[in-house]
Parts: sequence; structure tokens; C-alpha cells
Amino acid sequence: MGAGHSHHDHGHHHGQAGDDFTRAFAVGIALNVAIVMVELIYGFLGNSMALIADGGHNMSDVLGLVVGWAGAVMAKRSPSPRFTYGLKKASILSALINGLFLLVAVGAIAAEAINRLLRPSPADAHTMIWVAAIAIAVNVASALLFARGRERDINVRAAFQHMAADAAVSAAVVFAGLVILWTKQQWVDPVMSLAVAGVILWGSIGLMRESVGMSLMGVPSGIEVDHVLGALAELPGVETVHDLHVWPLSTTETALTAHLVAPEVASTDNLLQSARAMLHDRFHIEHCTLQIERIHLEDTPCC
Repeated sequence: MGAGHSHHDHGHHHGQAGDDFTRAFAVGIALNVAIVMVELIYGFLGNSMALIADGGHNMSDVLGLVVGWAGAVMAKRSPSPRFTYGLKKASILSALINGLFLLVAVGAIAAEAINRLLRPSPADAHTMIWVAAIAIAVNVASALLFARGRERDINVRAAFQHMAADAAVSAAVVFAGLVILWTKQQWVDPVMSLAVAGVILWGSIGLMRESVGMSLMGVPSGIEVDHVLGALAELPGVETVHDLHVWPLSTTETALTAHLVAPEVASTDNLLQSARAMLHDRFHIEHCTLQIERIHLEDTPCC
């Protein structure tokens, strides 16, 4: 093998996709469609705008779950001549859309709360309490479906945040109903709704920031490029590393390319195997393409 670039020196390691949450999305959608219908029906029967608003909020989350489900299914599609990585980035797109849904939901809650502050309307507190209590149980159960994957997949995290936010909103409705029973003060309901909207907005900002960054092929959170560069440079036989790039393939998978300058390495195959194992174990990077060079052919930025 001569010096310089050689396609035979590229090491490819393709890991498995993240956990399959398609069933969780399906169950979550079914549960939340049911609770939306209950909240809307009893909201009208009990003259409770809080329940109607919560039902509308849940409906936006059902749409978010549908988008998330579609993204998860599309991300599992096999590669094709046109989409050589498959449709893995669909999961990133769905996470971004989910973040937008959360922002829309916050706006709807805030608008309804302000309207209720300006135009108080008596509501059936008993209906508010028991229907919202059922909604809490459904939303908590739905959130638990996504709890184990929320740290590894922002698409799943978006679904988890949707369900957790729904449970919080429903809890606020229960609390408001209890206070109305005890004090007859109708203003508690909209004030509590505004507080919950603020909490949801805070979580939405982080989700939007990360999903936008991944959409722009930014380095996934939890990975420091300098640490990856240093780890590759410490491999036996490696003199320098250049043209290092790290980007997300999906919400669960990360890709890397790099050139390793190793003038004295005895076996390029052993070096590639060591590099792939290290990247997998330390940084959870399973899609890597590594070029071994005997001399540094280009003076390009490291990252």
C-alpha cells in the first residue's frame, strides 16, 4: 500500500438504531385521543373553559405524537441509492416540529388564561376535578412509555415532555377546581394556567435549541470535539489527527469522519479496529469513517 489516501484504509462501523418506540407512540396516541374526547365533552357539559383548553392542549400533543411516530418509522427505513443513510434525519425533523407544537400549546394556554382573567365564567368545579384527575393518570402513563429513552433521543424526549406537560396542566386544573370549591374564587384557574405555561415554555426552549442544532448538523450534546480529537491522537502509532467532523445522523446515532496520520504504524487494520472500539465505548459513536495517512497531505483545520 502506497502513501497517501486509500479507500481501502477506511474503517466503517455501523451500529444498531436506538430503542424502538413505535409501539409507545401508538399507545400514547390512542390514550390521548380518548382523554381529549372526554375533556372536550365534559368541558362543554360543565361549562369549564379550563377543561376545554386542556383538551385543546392535549390535541396539539396528539398531533406532536403523530409527527414523532412518523419520524421514528421513517428513521427505520433502509438506505437507498438516493438516501444512502436512509431517512434517519426524519427523527430530528420531527423533534423540531414537536418543539414548535409545544410553543403553540404555550401560546394557546396563555391566551385562554388571559381571556378567563378578563372575562370570568363560573365552572362546575366537581367536573373539572374528576375529569382532570383522569387526564393526569392517562398522561403520566403515557409519559412513562417514553421515560427510559428521553436521555438518548430528543424525539422521544419531546414526546415525554409533551406528556409531562399535559399532566402538569391537568394537575393545575384539579388544583384550581379544589380552590374554586373552597373559596369560590374563579381567578385561580387562569393564574395557575399561566404558571404552567411558563414551565412548559422553559422546557420547550431547550428542546428547540438542541433540535435546531442537530438540524444544522451541530455536534450532538454530550460530545466534546476536543476530547474526541485528543482520544484519537493518543492511539498507538497516531502522530496527528485532522479533518475531524462529528454530526448527528438521527436523534440517536452519531457519525464521524477523520484523517489519522500514522507514519510508523505496523498494521492499519489494528489501528482502525482500536479507533472504532474507542469511539464506540467512550463517545457512543458507531458510524465512523477513518482515513489512515503515512504523511499529512493537507493543512486543513482539525474541525
